[in-house]
Amino acid sequence: MFILNGALFGIWASRIPAVRDRLDLTHEALGLGLLFMAAGAVCSFPVTGRLTDRFGAVAITRVIAVLYTLSLILLAFANGFWSLAAFLFVFGAFHGSMDVAMNAWAAEVEQAYDKPVMSSFHAMWSLGAGLGALSGYGAVQLELTVMQHFLLAGGVVVGLALALSMVRWTSRRTESSSGKVFALPSGALVLVGFTALCGALGEGAVADWSAIFLRDVTGAAESVAALGYAVFSVTMVAFRLAGGVVISRFGPAATARFGGICAALGVLGVVTASEATIALSGFALMGIGYAVIMPLAFSRAANDPDVPPGQAIASVATLGYGGLLIGPPLIGFLAEMLTLRLAFTALLPLAVLIVLLSGALRPASTINN
Repeated sequence: MFILNGALFGIWASRIPAVRDRLDLTHEALGLGLLFMAAGAVCSFPVTGRLTDRFGAVAITRVIAVLYTLSLILLAFANGFWSLAAFLFVFGAFHGSMDVAMNAWAAEVEQAYDKPVMSSFHAMWSLGAGLGALSGYGAVQLELTVMQHFLLAGGVVVGLALALSMVRWTSRRTESSSGKVFALPSGALVLVGFTALCGALGEGAVADWSAIFLRDVTGAAESVAALGYAVFSVTMVAFRLAGGVVISRFGPAATARFGGICAALGVLGVVTASEATIALSGFALMGIGYAVIMPLAFSRAANDPDVPPGQAIASVATLGYGGLLIGPPLIGFLAEMLTLRLAFTALLPLAVLIVLLSGALRPASTINN
């Protein structure tokens, strides 16, 4: 399911240029459209959190997997800015919904295993996103239309994911004690949410702007510029796969602190780079730095003693995952007002905040003691 979620996102991301060219959108219009996607995700988090607690993470994850795939195909029908914006809102809503539900399921698995495996699940998301993006390259080479690509790739991925997810698993169900339809994190989860936000903003910024930074700021060739997100993804997947061992050995807080330091050093390397090689090294460090922040935040939220898991994950995701989607347009707006180099500098204080807030990711029992 994590691979499916990442793959559908990667499939869409790989065809953004084709959709932009077909609809003749400006950079500003595309950035605004991406904000609709972010809005859909943020609006979906609290609703899905309550549904997950009531009906169980497994059932909700499987249902939303199908709806999310259909929303990808819907994007291919866009014939203008406003239809694209509306479809992106729907796509973002199901993308965010599935993120909440599948993380709640992953938290249940982590608790059953009684060891930190959440970062491995998130590594599978990154792998899926890479495979989805690779399908876009293949689709262009085969001269497939956006519709043909979305139908073929989306159908294959969701079919495999549903088949492989048919395992015996009984999710716990709880009724939310809160009557609120929309709720931000409260209590200790506020700091958890802000820690996730700092990491997600950086992750989203690199995903959409690393290639443009390398090309426009360092003067790298287009082929070299494409390596920015590649090196970031490789180091992120590697550290997420190793995350369980590192967290078991050093604990969540120390691991998050190390991640924040790496992210800060990576941002410094990128914004001070005069050539592409240095910037690429910075992006690699940022991949290590941001790798385990979201997994740790979701694990801490799912084990909160005062809030049901679905609701807790949804509240943290409202800040954290919202940052992943809001980060790219935010960098675009800052770059328009300042420069792209200065826009990336804004990620530095956020990385420092991860270091300062890392203690919030300790298990609740440790914090209480």
